[in-house]
Amino acid sequence: MSGKTVNSAILLLVLGNAMALISDVFIKLMEPGAPIFQFAFLRCLITLVFLVPLARKIDLNNLFAGIKVHAVRAHIHLAGLLCMIVALSNLPLATANAVFYAAPILVMVFSVFFFRESLTPLSVFAVFSGFAGIIVILRPVEFNWAAIAALGSALTLAINAVMVRKLPKGQTTVHKLFLNYLLVIPASALLAIWEWQQGATWHPEILLTAAGSALFILGYNITVLLAYRQVDANQVTSAEYTGLIWAVGIGWIWFNEVPDWWFLVGSMMVVVPLVLIGLNQRRKSPARGFNPATREERQAATTEV
Repeated sequence: MSGKTVNSAILLLVLGNAMALISDVFIKLMEPGAPIFQFAFLRCLITLVFLVPLARKIDLNNLFAGIKVHAVRAHIHLAGLLCMIVALSNLPLATANAVFYAAPILVMVFSVFFFRESLTPLSVFAVFSGFAGIIVILRPVEFNWAAIAALGSALTLAINAVMVRKLPKGQTTVHKLFLNYLLVIPASALLAIWEWQQGATWHPEILLTAAGSALFILGYNITVLLAYRQVDANQVTSAEYTGLIWAVGIGWIWFNEVPDWWFLVGSMMVVVPLVLIGLNQRRKSPARGFNPATREERQAATTEV
């Protein structure tokens, strides 16, 4: 594998993580008290529309293969999206994203309990350092519903990452994404209707916000897919954590959110062990031919123990 190919994949991942952060910015720019269920429904619906031109990647003859697992993952994804909206709306951009990085740590823990995998000493260190880092970032005196929502979003990412292994082999990422958003439309629509009946007014700008968020998160998924088609996941894992750098930069410049020492120390406690695991896998493991493209699949691919 040439260095040029690896560098190209790293560039794609850096750009992809920037697009994921822009998607988060669209959420953070929503007005306080904006109807989050309406936003969630519109983002899911618009993402589904964006996927239609990629329909050739969907196996229409086996469209609903693994429907039970897909349905569970879809609704866990909806819960995670709602938690993410609450977290991004109330926490600094960098803080919320740092907590989201608890997901790969939780994947390691879940893999031990559900797949009887054993943790290496480095993985054990990553788990304890990561959880301690989350505590440092959030600090007990600042623990609130927004912090709980951020942890909830990380938890849903981790659960969905573990459940990737239960999906039918050979399904394309587009197929998985299409079913994920298709199956969640009814529940998200019912929540939006309930929210409207409770007196939530329609905000026309929500449509633009949802479209922007959906477009950039889909762009993220595409760039990651292209990157992992060129190289094995463990060759470029460290590039995934540039998302936190983007979060700090955008939060600082756009929202005047200056990170403090608690955040910097806690983030290092979370991210550095994960980067070391990725580098260790890069040194020891041959190519695996696994092409993660969603955040959940990325967590599963880059945190194997």
